[in-house]
Amino acid sequence: MEYMVEAKEVTRSFPLEGGNSIQVLKGISLQIPKGEFAILRGRSGSGKTTLMNLLGALDAPTSGQIYLEGQEIGGLSEAERGKIRRKQVGFVFQSVALIPTMNAYENVEFSLRLANIRENRKKRVEECLRMVGLGHRMDHMPQEMSGGEQQRVAIARAIAHRPQVLFADEPTAELDSATGLKVVHIFKELTRLEGITVIMTTHDVGLMDAGDRVFTMEDGELING
Repeated sequence: MEYMVEAKEVTRSFPLEGGNSIQVLKGISLQIPKGEFAILRGRSGSGKTTLMNLLGALDAPTSGQIYLEGQEIGGLSEAERGKIRRKQVGFVFQSVALIPTMNAYENVEFSLRLANIRENRKKRVEECLRMVGLGHRMDHMPQEMSGGEQQRVAIARAIAHRPQVLFADEPTAELDSATGLKVVHIFKELTRLEGITVIMTTHDVGLMDAGDRVFTMEDGELING
């Protein structure tokens, strides 16, 4: 089986005043196959966001190894990790952070401009917005959209450059249950349509059934998965 993401005995500590440190992750090991929808669940403070930041090359581990499609990324420089983030991964956060002066189409297109992708740009933007059910809302501004619609634009933006893996950190936290389920179903559909591996953090137990596999974190450790 080919794994998109692997972690081997990963730890992450942060310094405190007085020369001490706090260990947030304590020897995490996991494997996520290509094309799966994986959920990291846990209460606030369990370490799930810290782990996602490491898996997504936003941060480096204190010890252990992290592999993205077989490439060890934990020991890379910030510049090298930045290149991976631009080309191989996409991110969706709790705060959608759309550019308020751009409509839905322009927000998604802007991500392609940042990735320096010129070929078939218009076709790809429209394709991504249709995939998230917003083909009819391309000309609308963020303030003209509901919270769920804004989050769907953020998803379209995150997948426009064809990432291999999409990281979603509490993307449904500010949405009602019905809208949150719709967003999760979009993630599930993306694994089928685009072959993307999706890794999502949540503390909502009502979303667990959507995942191909669920990892539960508690006090910086995996207690199942």
